Amino acid sequence: MRETGNNARYLPGVALPDALSITADLDAAFEDAHRDGAHVLIILGVPVAGLAATCRDVAARLKRRDATQTHIVWTCKGFESDTARLPHEIAQDALAALYPHGAEGAPPPVGVLSGPSFAREVAQGLPVALTVASHNATTCELTIRALHGAAVRVYAGADVVGVEVGGALKNVIAVACGVADGLALGTNARAALITRGLAEMARFGVALGAQAETFSGLTGLGDLVLTATGDLSRNRRVGLEIGAGRPLADILASGITAEGVRCARAALARAHRMDVDLPITEAVCAVLFDGVAAETAVSALLAREARYESSTDTAPAGLIIPT
Repeated sequence: MRETGNNARYLPGVALPDALSITADLDAAFEDAHRDGAHVLIILGVPVAGLAATCRDVAARLKRRDATQTHIVWTCKGFESDTARLPHEIAQDALAALYPHGAEGAPPPVGVLSGPSFAREVAQGLPVALTVASHNATTCELTIRALHGAAVRVYAGADVVGVEVGGALKNVIAVACGVADGLALGTNARAALITRGLAEMARFGVALGAQAETFSGLTGLGDLVLTATGDLSRNRRVGLEIGAGRPLADILASGITAEGVRCARAALARAHRMDVDLPITEAVCAVLFDGVAAETAVSALLAREARYESSTDTAPAGLIIPT
């Protein structure tokens, strides 16, 4: 990348800015980034599987500095595969030496950056809107100052859990939409999956402590629509291949990586422990990991008993829903 000014693996054909300094030496990166007395923003672009180790590496290098001046924001989306933890829970444990749980004073300077954004379009300078969520106001301000402007609009919020649940489950729902499209079930089916998938995301998020309104915003509905319908979506592409009859092992062996595949079982396991119903996620897991045919999983979803669309709906007088 230093020699060519190009990331040939992930963003071929996109020229990297001349001002970008590229290094594989984490110590050197910290020396370049840190200025005494100044706030520093670190954006971690690693996947969920690498977040704990990266946070520990960061913590080890910040012990001799004023950690409150260094703000850490991550972009990964998903649940950790073996623990079903969300990214903020992973980071909280890995950074505990810097920001002890329950410490007095300002909230830890950490947060999550998310929203409907395909990397290639961002790199090409096309318009995008994102959300940074943190309980620390300065963390939000630094992120906005660094990224907001030109074609990029950044909104701020404090619902870290809602942003992370939306970012995780939208990938699973996108796999389901890809399967439906691969089976040529039509746009009516896709719209139904997106809508009921959004309800699934919100139900799980609220159970975990998120704010319901977060799921009607950029990191909920916005990211779901993008990932479930966009041609650049890796999760949708996996679903399309599954719907066309291709085995998951062959799809993954071809080099496609999709967080929806990585986190689906962890999300479902955590939902089961909390007695939260995630029927679309359950159907995706059955197809991906249990050998259930895509057509069978779709039929099982359609065979679910009729119910009110909203949990707050009340029955019109005399209405009897058949079971």
